[in-house]
Amino acid sequence: MMIPYTVLMIPQFLIWQSVGGYNTFLPLTVPCFFGSAFNVFLVKQFYSGIPKEYDEAAIVDGANYFTIYAKIILPMSKPALCTVGVFTFMNTWNDFMGPLLYLDDQKLKTVSLALQNFMGEHTSQWNLLMAVATVITLPMIAVYFAAQKYFIEGITFSGLKG
Repeated sequence: MMIPYTVLMIPQFLIWQSVGGYNTFLPLTVPCFFGSAFNVFLVKQFYSGIPKEYDEAAIVDGANYFTIYAKIILPMSKPALCTVGVFTFMNTWNDFMGPLLYLDDQKLKTVSLALQNFMGEHTSQWNLLMAVATVITLPMIAVYFAAQKYFIEGITFSGLKG
């Protein structure tokens, strides 16, 4: 990122507050749909690695550009898109600062903020903190194992030998 998040926090907060996004999940979910620079770079690099012969062969067969993308390029890009999905999910799930800024209602608190409740000002219940932290990581592990098939498929499909 060219500009650090700490510089953008206050202007973004004021914008979301002016459009009625304070104390809602909108400021936490809407930016995820536009992708980060890393996600754009990852998908762009993956598309750059797809040989042009696929496009040329499809054009010779009479396919238009939408058909080429929908039937050839998009199925081949499942590994990259799954990687982007897993990284976006992990970043959103682990986000602490966003919910801390935008959510004030106790009913809307996310799991990262709930984990902070186990930290006391003077003492902490470490046994409960570690138990909750373990439970909080289970959805991330499940998402990773669900997408692991596509990671392996991407390596075997590309023909790389290791």
